[in-house]
Order: sequence, then structure tokens, then C-alpha cells
Amino acid sequence: MTKLLNITIASVATLGACTTLAIGDVYGPYPITLKNYSGSKTNSVAYTGQIARHVLHDSLKKLAAKGNGNPNEALKKQMLEFYSGKTPGRKIVAPVSKGTFQIKQEIVDEISKKKNLSGKTYKGAITGMPNNMSGPELIKFWIDKASSANRGVDKANGYHYPQLISKFIMGAVSYNQAVDNYLDEKMTAKKKPNNKPYKKGAPYTGKEHSWDEAFGYYGTPAHSLSLDPKVIYAIAKRKASALKHADVNGDGKVDLKREMVFGPAYYAAAADKTGRTNYGRTITKAFIDGRKIITSANGKKLSQEQLGKLRKLASIIEDNWEKTLAEAVFKYAGSCFKDLKAIQQGKLSAQGKYLKHWGELKGFSLSLQVGRKNLGATASKLNRLIGVGPVMANLSQVTDIDSSGNYVKSQASSIGEYMGHMLKVQKLMLDKFGVKARINDQTADMSNMLKKLGGGSSVEND
Repeated sequence: MTKLLNITIASVATLGACTTLAIGDVYGPYPITLKNYSGSKTNSVAYTGQIARHVLHDSLKKLAAKGNGNPNEALKKQMLEFYSGKTPGRKIVAPVSKGTFQIKQEIVDEISKKKNLSGKTYKGAITGMPNNMSGPELIKFWIDKASSANRGVDKANGYHYPQLISKFIMGAVSYNQAVDNYLDEKMTAKKKPNNKPYKKGAPYTGKEHSWDEAFGYYGTPAHSLSLDPKVIYAIAKRKASALKHADVNGDGKVDLKREMVFGPAYYAAAADKTGRTNYGRTITKAFIDGRKIITSANGKKLSQEQLGKLRKLASIIEDNWEKTLAEAVFKYAGSCFKDLKAIQQGKLSAQGKYLKHWGELKGFSLSLQVGRKNLGATASKLNRLIGVGPVMANLSQVTDIDSSGNYVKSQASSIGEYMGHMLKVQKLMLDKFGVKARINDQTADMSNMLKKLGGGSSVEND
């Protein structure tokens, strides 16, 4: 632990991000507190299963862009193996070493064995897409479509499957599991009590492991409180300059288990590097503070006071994570607005960016809806504004999916009206979630812009 702290303090001095790390500013290692544990483990922290799922997600996203425009059963099988399979020996497709940014693990099993994404995907109906598909059904539907799309993009209908799959999984797996399972149900007195092992033979208590697993789904390095958001962002991008900050144990490689940045933490850093938000640090500190409370119980049942403190910290994590997703929806609505403006001006080269940004917008908008809270009317409005598919340059728009899985199109009113919908999405994120980073903000003088666009009275996208 002393060696780890010395390294992270050196990182802080280099970054100028903080002053001095106090004991507890790193997520673990934490001692074994479980009574009567007779094994050889000395560290009670374990969230490798969650890191494996981040890697499965990154690999699946990469594979979704491998199609050549023709049906490809081999590719589909490989994608499904990373989504719902548990076969040993799956080689990591992403993230992999990039130049001097060397990554330690090459096989998923080196992180955790027998893990998949499908078993942890939100099982409820996804109301923002047709046919009331469940979370796993929607992802498998997109996997099927991606396998036969050219580089994962369906230009005729407007779908960028790598982005849709990726951004939805960030919500339907990581966000949902953390805030609606481990930080919710498993933080009650009866579920996974702290005076019993999480499972037979485990070196950690029920509450220790539940909290750790939620932290793992957030996807930030254990020492990230010592890192500036710009550095966290650079680690996710595998920038050569970021290696010295990621490689906290100094072995020359980034350990995916404790040193890498994954989706949720990356998007928090994307907002935080504007200087207007502090989502990542707030979330990470709440996780560390909560783990310290659990560890301090020393293997005994948590008191009502301790459980109350954990619930408050869980609420802080959930609120800031939700805002991170809302910031992404805000950002990509702004991106789509700018892309549509370029298309409206005859710059059809903007079409590719538009489909990518719309996939990110749609994926994140669906992710926002699969947390612990029922967003109700806010979700309904968001889904109507964005629609089932993007409005294309020829004004066609997918509005339904038939029983055979084919897209059904309708004719949209105008590009301008859909641009107005993007502005209203941004306004919705401001009003309902109080976003502050406001990347790609297009809402200045919104009333006059809506009048010019011809969308002043339109609220829905039916």
C-alpha cells in the first residue's frame, strides 16, 4: 500500500492536479474483515468481473464495425460470443496496446473467466424502440444488423450500429447494474449482509463485494483521484503521454484490472475537462468514502446509521452518473444539429458524421432510461423528439420495425423541423437534469432559431 501511495503521489506532483494524496484516496487494497476466513487472500477488493464486461463491451463495439455490407454469419457469431458467450480463450479485441501504451492482458480470461454481457443487461422493455424489445433482444437485433452492414453503418436507413450498441450497453449494463442493483437492492440490511461472505469461500463480505462491483462498473482507475480529467480522458484514448499516469505500479504496462479508463468514467471526464463539472471526482470519492464505511465495520452487520450513510453516498453516485449520461445526450443533440445544418447547406459529406452522432445520441438517450428511476413523461418526450431513426437528407425516416425485422419508413416534414427537435432535446436536458458542461450548446436565442427552422410549434416527432 505504501509503495502504491508513493507512486500515485509522484503522479500528482507531475500533474499538478491535487496536492497530497491522503490514505484512502486510492480504491483499495482493503484488508480482509470477514470473520473466520481461512484462505490466503489479504485484499478484500474484487471487481474483475465488471472490468471483463467493459472489455467485452469495447471488443463488441470494435467487431460491430467489421462488416463488409453482406450477410456475415461468422462475424455475427463472433459478436454474439462477446455479448452472450462465455467461451474460454476469447482474445481481447479492444482495448489493445497502441504504440508505447502497452496493455498487460491479451485474453479476457486473464481478467475474469466465464463472463458475458447478456446476463447483466437490463431485461425490461425498451420503449424508445418499436416492438417492446427487451434490452438483450434489442442488442441482439442490432448485432444481427451490424454483421451485414458495411463497417457497421446502414447508410440507407441511418443506423451506426457500433455507436448504438456501445452507448446503450453503457446504460443497460454498467449504469443499470450499478445504480439499480448493487447500490440499491444490495445496500439493504437483509441483502448480502456484511457479517457473511458474498458467496461460500469468498474473502470478502456481502456488502464489501456489492460496493466493489458497483465501483467496477464505473470503470475508473483505482488511483483516479490523483488524475486530472484531461489525463483520465487521455488514458481512455491510449495516448502515449498518458502511460506514465496510468501505469501506477511502474511495470511499463497498463493493467486493465486497476489502471484503465472505461466508458462511464471516460464520459464523466469528457464533461469534467470543460472545467464546469466535477462528476468523475465526485463519483469516485463517494465510492471510496462508502468503502471506508463498510471496511470500518470490521466484518460486523452494518448499523442503520452506516446503511443510511451508504444510501446517501449511493444517491450522490447515481445523481452524478445520471447527469453524465444527460450531458452526453445534450452534446450529441448539438452535434446532430450542426451536422444537419451542414447537410441543409448542401454539404452531404457531413452525412457520415451525422449518422455516428445520431447513434451516440440515441444510444445514450436509451441508456438514460434504464436506471433505477422511472423517467416517465421525460422519457416519452425524449423518445418522440429523437424518434426511432434519424431524419435523412431525402427526408425519409424509419418510424417502425415490422414483424420480420425490416425497417418501415415514413416521410418527415423537413430537416429544419428535426433540427428544432435537437434544440428541444438540449432544452430538456437542461430543464430536467440541470446539465452544466453543455458541450455543443446550440440553445442560445432558441425561440428565434425555432421560428426560423419552422419548428416553433412542434413538440413531438410522430
